[in-house]
Amino acid sequence: MRHFTLYLAVVVCLMAAKMSAQDTFESRAKAIAEKIEKITKEEKEALKIEVEEVNKQLENGSLTITQANEKKQQLAEARATIIENKVAVAQAELNNLVQEKVDGKIKEVSKDRSFTVDWTWSNTNDSIRRSKGESRTTSQLVFATGVNNLVTNGSIANSDFGYLRSVFFEWGLTRNYRLSKNSNLLHLKYGFSWMYNHLHATDNRYFVADGDQTGLATFPTHLRRKDTYFKNVYVTVPLHLEFDFSKTKTDADGNKIFNSHRGFRFGIGGYVGYNTNSKQFLSYEVDGYRINERQKGNWNVNDWNYGLSAYFGRKETSLYIKYDLNPLFKDNLVDQNNISLGIRFDWN
Repeated sequence: MRHFTLYLAVVVCLMAAKMSAQDTFESRAKAIAEKIEKITKEEKEALKIEVEEVNKQLENGSLTITQANEKKQQLAEARATIIENKVAVAQAELNNLVQEKVDGKIKEVSKDRSFTVDWTWSNTNDSIRRSKGESRTTSQLVFATGVNNLVTNGSIANSDFGYLRSVFFEWGLTRNYRLSKNSNLLHLKYGFSWMYNHLHATDNRYFVADGDQTGLATFPTHLRRKDTYFKNVYVTVPLHLEFDFSKTKTDADGNKIFNSHRGFRFGIGGYVGYNTNSKQFLSYEVDGYRINERQKGNWNVNDWNYGLSAYFGRKETSLYIKYDLNPLFKDNLVDQNNISLGIRFDWN
């Protein structure tokens, strides 16, 4: 049930405004988010019907309270597994999308092209708000992706992990609070996000835990590089001080009109996260048969992670970097800290 609730929270964050645009990286990422939202909604409705049936059985005496609770727990876990498997397919699409971005197969929208936003859901008050500027607190849908790796002995050179194959994804919802009534410069940005950190080991290796030590070992059979990786998933609370250099306008009465995410932005801060699960995916062939193995464990990974992050960009798009201050593994003799660099979108 815990995994179901967490996945539901994520996809709710990923619901975006309808817009007709070119087939850009952003629009395709939103399409995948909508697919995840649809999957979760359908499974949630199915779970609701199943739970109602259990309640009926409890009322007519065919089940005891203990039996009913156990059955509800089993149903919730089953639906959570279904969601996780279906979302994994969508995540694979996202992986391919990121690879296309890295390979330069996705063309950027030229500056003289524009997109139109469907405002049919808006009412008169929305139109007034846009003409008078934003409220002091606004909300943003956040999506980030890029490359991921481990800093070992203070260095990322000669890494044991593929630089382009090891990636990260992050999505969530933030609240942006303008700190001054009379200035648009300083904002406090906070919220929560769902963070995926992937590591693809080089030289046909995989992670092995030996007591309290976790390291890489050579796998006895040839591993498929693309489908073999180590993944850690975190629910994270980020906090940033954002400097927004969007221009401030003045209306006919001399009142200032503030709008964020219209110019250059710079944010600096940090985050605290909790590891919801660690998994290792192995893909190889035996006697001509392809085997996909999914291992779930802890590999001595720290339950909590915390670190520093910063971003700089213009409008909704920014360069993004984050670095874990605590090591990935609890008691390894050599500390290895996660670092990520990529692109971030804050859809206001």
